[in-house]
Amino acid sequence: MPTPHTPLLAALAAQIGPVPRYTSYPTAPHFQAVDNDRAWRAWLGDLPDESAFNLYVHVPFCRQMCWYCGCHTQVVKNDDTLERFLALLLREIDQTLPYLPSRPRLTGLHFGGGTPSILGGDGLQRVAEKLYRHFTPEPGAEIAIELDPRRFEAELIPGLKALGINRTSLGVQSLDESVQAAINRRQPLDMVARTVDMLREAGIESLNLDLIYGLPRQTVENVVGTVQQSLMLKPDRVALFGYAHVPWMKAHQARIDTASLPDTAARFAQEAAAAQVLVENGFCRVGLDHFARPDDRLAQHAVNGELHRNFQGYTTAVGEVLLGFGPSAISTLPQGYAQNVASVASWRQAVHNGDLPVARMRALSQEDILRRAVIEELMCHLNVDLATMATRHGLRPDLFDADLPRLELLERQGVVERHGYRVVINEAARPLARQVCAAFDSYLHRQSAAAPPRHAAA
Repeated sequence: MPTPHTPLLAALAAQIGPVPRYTSYPTAPHFQAVDNDRAWRAWLGDLPDESAFNLYVHVPFCRQMCWYCGCHTQVVKNDDTLERFLALLLREIDQTLPYLPSRPRLTGLHFGGGTPSILGGDGLQRVAEKLYRHFTPEPGAEIAIELDPRRFEAELIPGLKALGINRTSLGVQSLDESVQAAINRRQPLDMVARTVDMLREAGIESLNLDLIYGLPRQTVENVVGTVQQSLMLKPDRVALFGYAHVPWMKAHQARIDTASLPDTAARFAQEAAAAQVLVENGFCRVGLDHFARPDDRLAQHAVNGELHRNFQGYTTAVGEVLLGFGPSAISTLPQGYAQNVASVASWRQAVHNGDLPVARMRALSQEDILRRAVIEELMCHLNVDLATMATRHGLRPDLFDADLPRLELLERQGVVERHGYRVVINEAARPLARQVCAAFDSYLHRQSAAAPPRHAAA
């Protein structure tokens, strides 16, 4: 079977069209609005004692807006706003705790945003004290935070230590000055290096760097240059994301000149070149868009078939429960998904009223759970045995008979190989993993062609 090359992958992606990013299944457009928090409280109350919890805390504020940003965040300049937010965040945690099982096990904690460190060292310590009264981190629990090197100062270190932070993720995106100007994020290499040095001096050594391709004014040359400079910082992990241009969802992205965005073929070339540099420098490919050193736990979980995927991306976290706090935070329970209200004002009002600020939920059917497992297996490990997976979930493999013909184009072009119910994604076609997953997304194929959900181009 022929091995697909970058121009062919780009042509196939353009032919197939936009597909979801598959951080969940069903994907977020299929969550359903709820009028109150009764069902959410019932779901939490049904969790067994000693459940393993992963926690996510979303801080939806930044000091400056980056034009490429697709996160739920807003610019804040008034510290009083942050103090009010922190008080309500602690209150949301307090209002949730009575519905949780006793003796919960904490296997992971992630602070995201926005810019979580905007709460300051004292604010982070207050959150840590609140969470750790109820949750005790298990040995080996990953306690992570996203940091902006442009806003990092020494006064944050005590707060990070109080949280027990053992991994940090720094937003780098691009180190090319022209690209930085186009995305409103000026951040020279020495600024990032200063942050890395301060973290390592404090004993926080595990480091992830976020890089982006497909940004305005990016070329293969300046993407490769960013990767090479980033490697000087000796990261343990690198996340290499494709920019998602969704100005209909994120109005500030309209400030980006679309004429300066690379086309599909250029995006694929940038991704391929960046990946090649990382692999040549000893990094292992993990899933679709992550890279890790061979001794890093993420790489080891990928090799051992233990890698998972959630709303924060690829993870080593264990347990069926991801509990989110803060505006827009998404939780995953065995019963399904729940998302907090995204608007800060509406979230604030719900918490002030004593409610759990859930806005949308999605209960999972047995078929949903099976298809989610199939998509996760493909996204994490590039292969899946549909028959084995169906049997494991108490369903028949012929459930997928209507899906398999959707793979024929990809099979002819060498993207996938199929042996009965076994599907394998060609290593060279890794960037099309989402397009393969889309074949098994029953909601994607049911939706009206006249008004499909608008997904970011994967």
